[in-house]
Amino acid sequence: MSSATYWITQLAVAVSAAAGVLEAGKKRFDLFGMILIAFAAALGGGSLRDLLLDRTVFWVADQNYLLVALGAGLATFFAARWVRLPANVFLIPDAAGLALFTVAGTNVALAMHVPWLVASFMGVITGVMGGVLRDVLCNEEPLVFRGTLYATVAWLGSLLLILAIYSGAVPGVSAIAAGILIFAVRLIAIRWDIGLPKFRSR
Repeated sequence: MSSATYWITQLAVAVSAAAGVLEAGKKRFDLFGMILIAFAAALGGGSLRDLLLDRTVFWVADQNYLLVALGAGLATFFAARWVRLPANVFLIPDAAGLALFTVAGTNVALAMHVPWLVASFMGVITGVMGGVLRDVLCNEEPLVFRGTLYATVAWLGSLLLILAIYSGAVPGVSAIAAGILIFAVRLIAIRWDIGLPKFRSR
């Protein structure tokens, strides 16, 4: 894993753990429950990616990821007791986690020289699955199924990152651009309720 991907993943772990605690806060779980949700949100997507790619799970190889998830979860848990937060504020760190994890997951897959389409799906899995686990544990319908663009945004960003890298663009610049694109489009989709067509039968 490159240095840039390492730090992108650390940041993704932190913001995803925070998003997990903020969403779980609506259920009023105790501290232990909140930390479990933080771990699921922060580590779930990357764990599934690594299992599919037959590589050592990232937080098993480096326990610093666990420590970052724990620290971010605890900090968010106690900060929320002192600061009044809007009900859906978790959507902002969730969008950041989606962007960061998608970029990191795509880079990890490309570094293992898998085909480009597989690499793009590894990016989506890394970006989305932690949030799915978080929502399931919170007994909520996963965000990826709620209508506004979510996994589609991650896949688009992953494909554009792969295209940029294959075209010879600077990898670091490409990663930043793809991450900003995913984050911005996700927030736009939330703000204006933009989604894909829904199933409808006659």
